[in-house]
Amino acid sequence: MKKIFLSLCWACLGYVNVHAQENHVILISIDGLRPEFYKDAGWNMVHLRQAMQNGAYSDGVEGVFPTVTYPSHTTMITGVKPLQHGIYYNTPSEPLGVTGRWNWEYEKIQVPTIFSVAKEKGLVTASVFWPVSVGSPATYNLPEYWYLPKSKGESRVVSKAVAEHTNPPGLYEEVENGAVGQLEEIDFNGDYIGMDENLARISGYLVRKYKPAFLAVHLVTVDHFEHEQGRDGEKVRAAIAGVDRGIKTIIEAVDKAGLTSTTTFIITGDHGFVDIHTSLAPNLLLAKAGLYDSKNANGWKAYFHTAGGSAFLHVKHLKDSATIRKQVLQLLNALPNRERKLFVIKDRAELDKIGADKDAILALAPIPGVVFNTKATGNFSRAAKGGTHGYFPDFKEIETGFVAFGNHIQPGAVIPKMGLVDIAPIISELLHLNMPQGDGMLYPGLLKK
Repeated sequence: MKKIFLSLCWACLGYVNVHAQENHVILISIDGLRPEFYKDAGWNMVHLRQAMQNGAYSDGVEGVFPTVTYPSHTTMITGVKPLQHGIYYNTPSEPLGVTGRWNWEYEKIQVPTIFSVAKEKGLVTASVFWPVSVGSPATYNLPEYWYLPKSKGESRVVSKAVAEHTNPPGLYEEVENGAVGQLEEIDFNGDYIGMDENLARISGYLVRKYKPAFLAVHLVTVDHFEHEQGRDGEKVRAAIAGVDRGIKTIIEAVDKAGLTSTTTFIITGDHGFVDIHTSLAPNLLLAKAGLYDSKNANGWKAYFHTAGGSAFLHVKHLKDSATIRKQVLQLLNALPNRERKLFVIKDRAELDKIGADKDAILALAPIPGVVFNTKATGNFSRAAKGGTHGYFPDFKEIETGFVAFGNHIQPGAVIPKMGLVDIAPIISELLHLNMPQGDGMLYPGLLKK
């Protein structure tokens, strides 16, 4: 494939726009997708590699900070970074103890999305297990959501939560009858790659039945097994083959619906993955200095909200921020060199530039292989295993991927480097949405003129 070297201007590129209702876009997000999965035949993504031969791809996609699922997916459908769209992490900051809540609710997004703009223009859309989608304006919506355990030892409940928040009412039962059969709680267990196949079959059903102009689906098991086994492992490879089959399921559904000639497929992910060996506990430093006590609502002044490969300093009262920042910097810099060299400190100017949480006083970004935890007792440094993400997006392993094929995609195009912020401009152009200018760009040479 011939490489495209790109400029930063995409206005007035002269692409031919057709009427939005004549185009369809399928956005498939593979959680934890890495570029080698489709570039290296050894990962066995047969169906995606076949489709890629007549499409385009990127050697790497830069994520947002932190490189975690919910901020990343929100960036895909808005074209802006967390600083603007308001979904800073997977979970809200909870200094008094982690409850298990995630940022599920669509109303938390602070800017227009593909779904909201498409609705304004009268387009039919569909969303399947997409992050931050409870209450989404998607025409057909099965959100990613779960009920928290009622007591210690119980598990979260996904099936009932999704069923009760699916829109329109009755759609959950409809896809059970028409696509997957009766869904039980175990069918939403990421330990089984059949979860992704069910999500793909639901997506295929919605394509055939309702022919949405835009459909977004989130496939999850690759990430699940990369957390468990790291970057490689039998389960990771099985999950990759599973999502590849899921992609083919959706491709076939488009063909059965008679929409092949009008459909563009975008396959992307939210972050890469890093094998880990060490976990650090920055809240332990705060606790020892009297700045943090998770058991006392009035006993904390500062707290590190951790997101795998990152930790963000929050303060209870903004008026204390300068004093606490100085004190925390002294604590961090007083660490023994063997621990201090494991991370760098990102100041507010760097967080503004990367587009991270506006409320964070500073952030910690560790070297690859090191992660953060929320512990405030025990040792500052402890052993860790498996894999994770959340890192500052400035090295290759944490990059995700991008493949596009179908209607309007220029065959043979290769983008050496792009960003998650660049996904929304592609969709906006294809569906003629005229999305507000964000942080992303539409690359010359990706779409046919």
